[in-house]
Amino acid sequence: MNLRLDLNASDSRTVERAREVLSGKEGKKRLARLLPFLGPAFIASVAYVDPGNFATNIEGGAEFGYMLLWVILGSNLMAMLFQTLSAKLGIATGMNLAEHCRRNFPKPAVICLWLLMEAVAMATDLAEFLGAAIGFNLLFGVSLPAGAVLAAITTFLMLAVESYGFRPLEALISSMVGVIAACYLVETFLGRPLWGKVIYHAFVPQISGSESVLMAVGMLGATVMPHAIFIHSALTQGRIVVRDKKELRALYRFEIADVVIALGIASLINAAMLVMAAATFHAKGFSNVATIEDAYRTLEPLLGKTAKWAFSISLLVSGLSSSTVGTIAGQVIMQGFLRRSIPVWIRRVATMAPALAVIGLGLDPTRALVISQVALSFGLPFALFPLIMFTCRSDIMGELANKPATTFLACLMAALIIALNAYLVYELL
Repeated sequence: MNLRLDLNASDSRTVERAREVLSGKEGKKRLARLLPFLGPAFIASVAYVDPGNFATNIEGGAEFGYMLLWVILGSNLMAMLFQTLSAKLGIATGMNLAEHCRRNFPKPAVICLWLLMEAVAMATDLAEFLGAAIGFNLLFGVSLPAGAVLAAITTFLMLAVESYGFRPLEALISSMVGVIAACYLVETFLGRPLWGKVIYHAFVPQISGSESVLMAVGMLGATVMPHAIFIHSALTQGRIVVRDKKELRALYRFEIADVVIALGIASLINAAMLVMAAATFHAKGFSNVATIEDAYRTLEPLLGKTAKWAFSISLLVSGLSSSTVGTIAGQVIMQGFLRRSIPVWIRRVATMAPALAVIGLGLDPTRALVISQVALSFGLPFALFPLIMFTCRSDIMGELANKPATTFLACLMAALIIALNAYLVYELL
């Protein structure tokens, strides 16, 4: 599925400026040259700051302080590699990952992959939609069912932006990532972390006991999300059409910059979550803060109302933005595997069903978030290995095919992530 619809004025200006840069006619400063290419990675980066990350990072910081900051840095470096490969697949071939699977795999395998990825999409949306409902609940004091209704209405409105072209959607999601970053900048400032320890633990790996190992595995093993891999290749396919190999290489370099900037911001947000929890909860003896609701209730007496409001706003924005992107990813997956699509409102209703069931049955939302992450881990190999398989083939990728060292590193990282996910599932079950 090519997410680029009929170009509106904003899209046309972006494409025109990008072509001027690629052809060497645009002589503006480096930042101005980069702007037309920024956007796809920011949409994909939402998967790395979704409500599931809130729960994991807050629990890790509250229990172990700054110790596991290095895990966030390492996991996001891995994510940068895989998101770059996904973006490169769309740029080099004009097709997304799901479409390549349909073209290269036998039909029974395609059907099985589609069903698995649909299940993954629903598990993804469970965490994201629940996060948005909890955000409404905490921010406005409404019940969880009412929060779910508000989340549904808001995501429907956000999905409507896609009909206006790719640039408005990119701007909306990027601005929401900016809101999350601003909220955690405020919380980090209010928490007054020990910056020496922050820098030390960001670069020096350290573990203390089996519980910290399990937490590190949870943070690292569940970082890369299957739907983010699929959607990124769709976001770059046909976004900017190049005319020759020189422009293709230049476009790829700009997309690498997009990935580094977007996922770098996501990494800082995740680090800020853990730093806030370490400086606020762990440092003051509240190491048993293990749920989003616990964190919200504990923040006000420790840091005041500003921190509490910043936390709830960031959670709400995270849930809404990631839920919107998750729905679009579901559309990409269906159309790519089956050449079929359904109205987006039908998909939105269908993927909301598990979250509404959790809320209606009165189940623990945080526990449901954890279970959804376990479900996601089962689908991860079926996104990573096809991605590596296609991007290393010169008959598919042309001159943008992976170098042997890149393929080796990607296989090594994929095997590590999958092994960690398997260990996490074993421990949880």
